[in-house]
Amino acid sequence: MKVVIMAGGKGTRITSVTKKFAAQYPELYNEAPDIPKPLLPIDGIPVLEREIYSLREQGFNKIIITVGYLSSIIMDYFGDGTCVSRATGKPFGVSISYFNEEIPLGNAGALYKIYDDLKDGADEDFLLLTADSVFDVNIRRFVEYHKMKGGWATLFTHPNSHPFDSSVVVADMDCRVIEWLAKEDKRPVYFKNRVNAGLHILNRKVLDIAVKNGTIVPELIGTSNLQGSVVKVDLDRQLLKPLCGDKNSGAIFCYDSPEYVKDMGTPERFEQVLCDFKVGMIKRKNLQYKQRAFFLDRDGTINKYKGLIRSVDQIELIDGVAEAVKKINASGSLCIIITNQPVVARGEVSDKLLGEIHDKLETELGRAGAYIDALYYCPHHPDRGFTGEISSLKINCNCRKPKIGLVVKAAKDYNIDLTSSWFIGDSRNDVLCGKNAGTKTVLLIGSDTDSNQHDGNKENGQFGQDLTCNSLIEAVEQIL
Repeated sequence: MKVVIMAGGKGTRITSVTKKFAAQYPELYNEAPDIPKPLLPIDGIPVLEREIYSLREQGFNKIIITVGYLSSIIMDYFGDGTCVSRATGKPFGVSISYFNEEIPLGNAGALYKIYDDLKDGADEDFLLLTADSVFDVNIRRFVEYHKMKGGWATLFTHPNSHPFDSSVVVADMDCRVIEWLAKEDKRPVYFKNRVNAGLHILNRKVLDIAVKNGTIVPELIGTSNLQGSVVKVDLDRQLLKPLCGDKNSGAIFCYDSPEYVKDMGTPERFEQVLCDFKVGMIKRKNLQYKQRAFFLDRDGTINKYKGLIRSVDQIELIDGVAEAVKKINASGSLCIIITNQPVVARGEVSDKLLGEIHDKLETELGRAGAYIDALYYCPHHPDRGFTGEISSLKINCNCRKPKIGLVVKAAKDYNIDLTSSWFIGDSRNDVLCGKNAGTKTVLLIGSDTDSNQHDGNKENGQFGQDLTCNSLIEAVEQIL
């Protein structure tokens, strides 16, 4: 599979930083007074160079770089990919070709200009990355997912700390993208924190469809229209967004991953990237490495305990929870909710309504700059006799806590080391689930927790937990 890296942007918001590093590392950039954003160094090695090393190590060695602003500096630095790095003194070890946008064509216009070069043998798929982001991800895993789904496009998606100023992707339970909410689009009151991270796998059919539909005329890209503006192509709005919800073709899927992808487009974000690199977070979050997770119960741990939750209005975050989740996020650990939801089997809450309840939970966390990496729920309930119950869900399953089916699935999905992870909840079942799975455990006994948490041992509430705390924030602070 060929790789296209878009590296043509001006990076006007970060020019103060690019000029500073150009002066600091004159030997890297042949004493240029300014450098393009993709050449900003992290620990002395340019961001784009780190991307290329990551690609090469995972077997992707045919790279096309689209350049524009200060293009000669990028082309001089990397050459055809066979030369030696000025930063490391080692060969890049890849094959690089370039498309130079002398006139800016938008973030996808160049794809039509290099259309014939995107195919690699019989493979019509190609990997499309931006040089504006710092990432360290298991790309082979991403590609395998794309091939398994068989769609025309797969978006790398993740939660982030600022979903309200990011493009949000809405998908069904099969991860098929049904709606694309750009920053300017009106959004529902509550939504899942699922953000397009700027890494894509596309089939050339995506480009063909826009031409067939008359949205794009390749011959006009780069020319002036009747208003005197240059005809450009926007990847999100013109190519991908129109394909959302196409159930017949299954055109677009999202690939949810907690791996490190961060836009470094402002001085503040670049500083955060440098800090994350210094503590090893960028590399550590790659799913080829074992992850540490905080498994959290839902009711009485994150939201106030109100018995069985049957409506969106009943979700109310416990004080301090958002701050606790932010601390988990900042530590580089995964934050995963594991919850029993028998209301589904009892016919009292549909999967759709439960999704809306969880959307509110994620939205409220997002307002505070916090996010969860995943949520797993058990819809089953073994006891029969409820009006409107769903008989197929009235079973003894392996995922209802204290059984460990959901924890095992999460561990497989995200390569989690259970022995270094924690399970935090407010009931006996939470503690036993963690212990059965091999994690360390915390029992919460604060005022917002399940009033029945000590059933079976009401005298002291001891179920063999490693810690007993009053709240999630207290537990997280003790652990970290």
